[in-house]
Amino acid sequence: MNYPIPTSPQELVALRQQPIDEELVASAIAGVIKIARTQGKSLEEVTAEVLADDSLLDLHQRRWLSELVSQAWDSLG
Repeated sequence: MNYPIPTSPQELVALRQQPIDEELVASAIAGVIKIARTQGKSLEEVTAEVLADDSLLDLHQRRWLSELVSQAWDSLG
């Protein structure tokens, strides 16, 4: 992977400066999971945040992303 997994919110935000590709998205998802775990959050809390209504993604996209986060959560164990 060309991008290290972010370990802080600041490193996660810094990814915005990179061109978007599959590896960047995977790194960002892994970083969100790693940071959430260090904050003591559960998978249910993280998926609830992903599913929360926002202006960036529609409901279908949020559900799809929530499924990806759940799979990554299990993979990253």
